[in-house]
Amino acid sequence: MNRGQVDEGDVEVSTAVTSTGGGTEGSRRPMRADALKNQGRILEAAEEVFALQGVSAPIDMVAERAGVGVGTVYRHFPTKEALFEAIVLSRLEELASAATVCTQADDASEAFFSFLRLFARQVSRKHDLIDALGAAGIDIKSRCSEMVGELESGVERMLERAEAVGAVRGGMATQEVIGLLVGVCQASERSALDVASRERMVDIICDGLRPQAAVAPSGSATRST
Repeated sequence: MNRGQVDEGDVEVSTAVTSTGGGTEGSRRPMRADALKNQGRILEAAEEVFALQGVSAPIDMVAERAGVGVGTVYRHFPTKEALFEAIVLSRLEELASAATVCTQADDASEAFFSFLRLFARQVSRKHDLIDALGAAGIDIKSRCSEMVGELESGVERMLERAEAVGAVRGGMATQEVIGLLVGVCQASERSALDVASRERMVDIICDGLRPQAAVAPSGSATRST
C-alpha cells in the first residue's frame, strides 16, 4: 500500500481528541480511521518538509509528500499556523508520555539523563516552528499549558528520583535544568552548530549535573560547589 492509499477495512469511527484544525481548544469530535491516518501522514510529512525546506515551504509540498490532496491538508489544518501548532503539540505529547515512562523506570539515573538528551533533540527540531507561531502572535505555552505542565511535572519527578539515588547534585530546580537545555539548543541554532556539537554541549550539561569532584589541572581533586 502506498502512502496515498487507505485500506477500506480500516474505516471506522474513532473518538480521538483533536485540538487542531481551527476548532475550539479541547473540543472533541469523532474521527474516522482513514481521517486519522491522513492526519498522521500530514503531520509526519509536514515535519519532514519544514525540517528540509524551512517553515516557509508551501502546503502543496506537504500534501505531495503525505500522498494526499491539498484540500485534505486544509480540512485538517485550515492554516499553516494550525499545522505548526499540531506538530508542536504532538511532540509535547510524546515528551510528556516519555517523561511519565521515565519516572517509573528502575534506573532513575539512566532514565533522567536519557530523557534530557531526548528533550534536547525534540526542542532543537521544533524551535523554528515555535518561533513561527510566536511571529503569528500565538503563545504556544498558553495554548498547550496543560501539556507543558504535565511535561514539567514529569521532569521534576525524574529530577527528584535521580537526586534521591545520588545521581544528581542537590539543589537543582526543574526550571534550571530545562533552561540549561533550551539555552543550549538556542545557542546551537544561532551559531549553526551541527548535531554532534549540540550533543557534546548536552553531555557537558549532564556531566555538570552529576555530583562529582572537579579535577584541578595539577591532577589534585577539589570539591565541587
